Amino acid sequence: MKTLNSQLSSLPTTIFTVMSALASEHGAINLGQGFPDTEGPRHLAEVAAASLLDGRNQYAPLTGLPELREAVTRSNSRFHGLIIDAAREVVVTSGATEALAACLAALLQPGDEVVVIEPAYDTYLPIIRLLGAVPRLVRLTPPEWSLPREELAAAFGPKTKAIVLNSPMNPTGKVFTREELDFIAGLVAQHDTYAICDEVYEHLTFGAPHIPLMTLPNMRDRCLRIGSAGKSFSMTGWKVGYITASAPLASVVAKAHQNLTFATPPNLQRAVAAGLEQDTSYFTMLADDMRLRRDILASGLREIGFDVLPCHGTYFLTADISRLGSIVQPGEDDIAWCKRMTQEAGVALIPVSAFYDAAGGPPPRNLVRFAFCKKPDILEQAVTRLRDRIARG
Repeated sequence: MKTLNSQLSSLPTTIFTVMSALASEHGAINLGQGFPDTEGPRHLAEVAAASLLDGRNQYAPLTGLPELREAVTRSNSRFHGLIIDAAREVVVTSGATEALAACLAALLQPGDEVVVIEPAYDTYLPIIRLLGAVPRLVRLTPPEWSLPREELAAAFGPKTKAIVLNSPMNPTGKVFTREELDFIAGLVAQHDTYAICDEVYEHLTFGAPHIPLMTLPNMRDRCLRIGSAGKSFSMTGWKVGYITASAPLASVVAKAHQNLTFATPPNLQRAVAAGLEQDTSYFTMLADDMRLRRDILASGLREIGFDVLPCHGTYFLTADISRLGSIVQPGEDDIAWCKRMTQEAGVALIPVSAFYDAAGGPPPRNLVRFAFCKKPDILEQAVTRLRDRIARG
């Protein structure tokens, strides 16, 4: 039989699937996948449920229901001072992953280059390569996840079409500073490129302000800004995303979206619109609650010997296992260690090497990612399990 798509058939089973299956098999606490273990606001679920019965369940408009597009524009204005045209500069998608695919499809042609900062969310590179484009990889430097400016500048060239910028960043928890964003903006302008800004954790920052690249001088027409209802309202299964971009960009993104999913469930769009209109205190409490969970986990991990790296946003905390002594076997990498801890400690994690591509050289093998978007008592139980396993040597 003829061969299938080599880009897809060669992809390994995602590490998230592997670790979740191991967690289920061994009854482990799953701190691997990044979804909350509590539901989001009940009144939003009630809006979604009621909207199923209001007789408006046919296709939504291609770019999204007007009430959601208008809510996105008001959110952009309230939180970031951006003035957006709801009719021409917002596209609603079936999740942020589809938003990412639509943005990349709108920009890229075969042979174009895209700058990607590692460690990177694992969907970026497959989509770029499926479109025939070429990723140019630049690695942040742990433990502070500092931006290597010379390497980043060298990654831009005549074929560069875009940079993918994820801030707040999964898996590192990094929130890019204004100084770093200024440097990135300068490269984008200098090389006449675009920036696809994955900002799904925009409301989950802890003491470090989130600054959209789009708000910087001369960036308004070069940025495609992606938001996520799943992350902002703890409803990850809803899969509702939204893109903010200048009208010329948004019009082509809409054509990509038309050929991916065309439209997103209208009842969920109405509920997300209600969510975006909530008082600012909701978003403040969301971040405060997640900060508490981060602190519970970080404190517990430090007490039992982990080196915990800085985390200023997202659901995720990274820790270094290299100083844990005999619990790390000679020559054992992060993947093997995470699998073994799932079995022996009953806690499932994600090896950070999974967020690197082999094309960029060997990744760090001493870092693991914890998802702290879980109930505080679950986080404490996970720390206790790890403490007990470490104590056994």
